[in-house]
Amino acid sequence: MASILFYLVVSFFALASAQTLPPLESGLSFSFYESYCPKLEAIVRNFLKEKFKKDIGLAAGLLRVHFHDCFVQGCDASVLLDGSASGPSEQDAPPNLTLRPEAFEAINDLRALIDKRCGRVVSCADVLALAARDSVALAGGPNYKVPLGRRDGLNFATRDVTVASLPAPTFNVSTILPILAKINLDSADLVALSGGHTYGRSHCSSFSNRIFPSRDPTMDQTFFKNLRNTCPTSDSSNTTVLDIRTPNVFDNKYYVDLMNRQGLFTSDEDLYMDSRTKSLVTAFAINQSLFFDKFAYSMVKMGQLSVLTGVRGEIRANCSARNARKISMWPVEGDGQSAAH
Repeated sequence: MASILFYLVVSFFALASAQTLPPLESGLSFSFYESYCPKLEAIVRNFLKEKFKKDIGLAAGLLRVHFHDCFVQGCDASVLLDGSASGPSEQDAPPNLTLRPEAFEAINDLRALIDKRCGRVVSCADVLALAARDSVALAGGPNYKVPLGRRDGLNFATRDVTVASLPAPTFNVSTILPILAKINLDSADLVALSGGHTYGRSHCSSFSNRIFPSRDPTMDQTFFKNLRNTCPTSDSSNTTVLDIRTPNVFDNKYYVDLMNRQGLFTSDEDLYMDSRTKSLVTAFAINQSLFFDKFAYSMVKMGQLSVLTGVRGEIRANCSARNARKISMWPVEGDGQSAAH
């Protein structure tokens, strides 16, 4: 019975997800900047190609920033905002302390380059969404379409909201699913989006609960010993790769890791231990194309969470700070003109 269910799951997703994307939110489109910045995607991709030649770890860093932006009050680039006199920013909340500074710098550099080529018509939120896609595609992953037309938020979330919105690596499936349900993401989205852990690195503190004081029983013994060598103490500042098989490639080996009890976080390995998600882990482990299709679907779905469009928000001149005055030239889809406001 279990095997029949498994193959039904595989067949369903193979048919339902292949080259499909979720419906677009009002105000977003795949051709949003066609008239205002027709070379936008080429500008972003060529810039990142050169960056990744020098630092492939930046790819995973940019993807992670996009995740941490969208999960907290929507994909509005609020995570890019620095703190102000009124208080700390999202970047100062514990889940964001390990976001790579180089990722924030890359987005600001892209912002300046795009402005030079096209004028200030592209939002930081859209730059981040495109950079996340190219961070996947240039590392070997799917090259999916990104709907555009987001605007940048005017405020960042509080520390408490940020912490509550970002599932911790120590959480299990039962803890994470209710958090995702609040933003209309389901168990299939959870398994697919967790595949972003197929590249990048993690600090020891994020998985110390699995190796101290003793081995998590769901963890492979040899994997455990290697992690203890990397992290001799629970508060070690060392880092290790998220995927021991192909740490710098975006592929499906992350799911192979889980099936071999070599998932780094509790939130990773529990995907294979929980009956609600195990079959999809197995399906993705044996079918990379299936994973790529579902990952693209879930990324586009996540990338539309609580987006600001039309006249809401702004287009920041500097992605790290709000504009001094709320004045920006903004292309409004379908009217053929820029709107000043």
